[in-house]
Amino acid sequence: MATATSGLEAIDQTRSAQPPRPSVIYEWLTTVDHKKIGIMYIVYALLFLVIAGAEALLMRIQLAVPNNHFLSPQVFNQLFTMHGTTMVFFVGIPVLFGFGNYLIPLMIGARDMAFPRLNAFSFWLSAFGGILLYLSYFAASGLYGAGSAPDVGWFAYAPLTARVFSPGHSTDYWTLSVLLSGIGTTATAVNIVATAFCMRCKGMILTRMPLLVWLFLVTSCMVFVVVSPLTAAQIMLCIDRYLGGHFFDTQAGGSAMLWMHFFWIFGHPEVYILILPTFAFMNEIIPVFSRKAIFGYPAMVAASVGIGFVSLGVWAHHMFTAGMGPAGNTFFVFATMVVSVPTGIKMFNWLATIWGGKVQYRPPMMFAAGFLFQFLLAGLTGIMLSVAPFDWQLSASYFVVAHFHYVLVGGILFSLFAAFYYWYPKVTGRMMNETLAKWHFWLFVIGFHITFDLMHIPGLLGMPRRIYTYEAGRGWEVWNMWIGIGAIIQTVATLIFVYNLVHSYFRGKEAGPDPWDAWTLEWATTSPPPSYNFAVEPTVTSRRPLWDLKHPHDTDSSYE
Repeated sequence: MATATSGLEAIDQTRSAQPPRPSVIYEWLTTVDHKKIGIMYIVYALLFLVIAGAEALLMRIQLAVPNNHFLSPQVFNQLFTMHGTTMVFFVGIPVLFGFGNYLIPLMIGARDMAFPRLNAFSFWLSAFGGILLYLSYFAASGLYGAGSAPDVGWFAYAPLTARVFSPGHSTDYWTLSVLLSGIGTTATAVNIVATAFCMRCKGMILTRMPLLVWLFLVTSCMVFVVVSPLTAAQIMLCIDRYLGGHFFDTQAGGSAMLWMHFFWIFGHPEVYILILPTFAFMNEIIPVFSRKAIFGYPAMVAASVGIGFVSLGVWAHHMFTAGMGPAGNTFFVFATMVVSVPTGIKMFNWLATIWGGKVQYRPPMMFAAGFLFQFLLAGLTGIMLSVAPFDWQLSASYFVVAHFHYVLVGGILFSLFAAFYYWYPKVTGRMMNETLAKWHFWLFVIGFHITFDLMHIPGLLGMPRRIYTYEAGRGWEVWNMWIGIGAIIQTVATLIFVYNLVHSYFRGKEAGPDPWDAWTLEWATTSPPPSYNFAVEPTVTSRRPLWDLKHPHDTDSSYE
């Protein structure tokens, strides 16, 4: 009896000597698990999406009727700047890299990213950049009594950013937040490249690597090239503002066009940095719901690399009205048209994959189909704007705003919604509600087309971009009212999506490891996956490794 008692006392002493288990919050704050970091990227981006959406809705209310004083001119400029900066730097990049963080190690049979600590550092650096931007509302209105949030546009053209025109610290907050975001993005890109090249499982040669990984690899290589000029420009701007560098001060021998070149060397390839990962989602979703392997795998890889390469030479089509001259205009007209060729290859390959397949119109496929239609129309207006004389007439009009949002909302958001519905069961172990998903889809499609189809018309009628208000009688009133109504419908649809996310997490139907009968390796694990991903390193013999496990006697060599 004494021996048994002493044994229990020893166990109690051992338990009391063990350090207490860290709290859930501490565990998430200090994690280096690629899956948790990916989830934090996505949640962080969704929070900023709600904020940026609210900013857009306020601007649409201001423009819904002529001579409106709902917002002051300064507040409108601040919302315009914050909305654009937030959507590009703190929604688009984080949410896409969040998906990449979560999926790439799982898809290539790895247990984590190549550099887990660098991965965590990258997230927190990017997150702090977004927080710093919005701290400007509270901290930047002091010393000089000039405004609060940045109001120089998300492109921050010189000389608007000079101290004489922006005397407070709002522009400094914009500069530092974008600078931090760029460093974090570059570090993530380094991690993705190292992971894709060095962490693949046995048998996964490059020609068997999932197309999603290929697209993120191309995207990361583009980040190396285009974020560096933007970072250099931000440093030069700080030197201009505080050390008298005069890089962009035309009165002291600098050049305002130099800023335009530096910014758009980043700014237009950035569109492809955002859109290539959405192509990656389509490459995984469309084959699964068409019950066919992707058509033309080698052509899809080549087209992805081609888009990445050619897109680096199209930036100055944003500057056709800046006076570059015939030679410069001609080169960028040609480059802008050429980039549509590899993009068209992808579009035809997706359609060829669907053609003849047993298409299942579940929520991910519905949003994928919406993406194909919207992105096709966006590409057609892009070709129109690549013609310098046409662009000269419409460059400063709402037609360009419509085209830009057709690409980013019609392309990126639709594919992101498809990705959420597709991979949500893997992340949470729960299925999202399909009835709510269909309401979300149809409301968003209706709201999208009311807003951005009609937005082209006031642009053709001469409504300028970045306009705060307008006089009655110009023919813009009805169109702007309908554009605002469409924005409200999109807001309702997005709120349904957010409700579906939260509700399904607690009450969704259990998904199981492979609810879509898919064939890439992430579906070979439990839902959600364990911290180590795979207990035994997988061995791959084709491009559809999970299909091989489920159908070992299928010898179709087209998947090799």
